[in-house]
Amino acid sequence: MAHRITEDCTACGTCIDECPVDAISAGDIYVIDADECIDCGACAAVCPVGAILAE
Repeated sequence: MAHRITEDCTACGTCIDECPVDAISAGDIYVIDADECIDCGACAAVCPVGAILAE
């Protein structure tokens, strides 16, 4: 089960540095590739606005 980034994302970039498998890509809001995500939760733990949720 992958995590997903909601529209609350501020594109701060904090989550990208935490992802051990580089499953997050930048944009207006960031996106997690569900096929690459290993559901470790590292990104959610560091998101300053709580925009990353478990699916």
